[in-house]
Amino acid sequence: MAAAHPSHAAATDATRWGGSMGKVIASASMSLDGFVSGPEESGFDRLFAWYANGDTEVQTAQAGRLFRMTAESARVWDELSTGLGALVVGRRAFDVTAGWEGRHPLGVPVFVVTHRAPVTWPYPDAPFTFVTDGVERAIAMALEAADGRNVGVTAGAIASQALAMGLLDEVWVALVPVLLGGGRPFFEAWSGGPVALDDPEVRVGRGVTHLRYRVERPGT
Repeated sequence: MAAAHPSHAAATDATRWGGSMGKVIASASMSLDGFVSGPEESGFDRLFAWYANGDTEVQTAQAGRLFRMTAESARVWDELSTGLGALVVGRRAFDVTAGWEGRHPLGVPVFVVTHRAPVTWPYPDAPFTFVTDGVERAIAMALEAADGRNVGVTAGAIASQALAMGLLDEVWVALVPVLLGGGRPFFEAWSGGPVALDDPEVRVGRGVTHLRYRVERPGT
């Protein structure tokens, strides 16, 4: 376990957009009414059913755990996972998953944004860093750790703050045909809109439509 120090120098626009660092990507399974979890952390069986509705085996970094996706969904998963070098997640996701028992399925370093690092953590040698001074700092650390590869950020508060700070490059949505009626949205309300996205790249699996958007920036 590692904790971040308060002082930092976030990656500058010149460095990030000059191509020496990877992209920052928000990705999640989302219901048709815009939620990445239902009321009281429900709905995950519906949102992630596409992980197990195909014949293509997808290995994960967790021993003995694999997914069985359709071939198209597996290709999307492979494109995302092979380009990923680090993750930035919120404390909620960390707690709900019990810290992935010290190893995220994607097998990359994880930076957990939190007000306070856990007092006890049963996996002290796991590649998890608890960042107590904000999303911008966590993303800067993750980009450095990723060493030119992409950084994934979780939907909800983390993705919303990254978008508001102008740090988000792409949005990958696994759109699931279910209405949850409430819960946690992909993007929380914020005052920096509107933000335009390019037309999506669309890939269709079974029980899921994969949408990949690029965040538009002035002059691009």
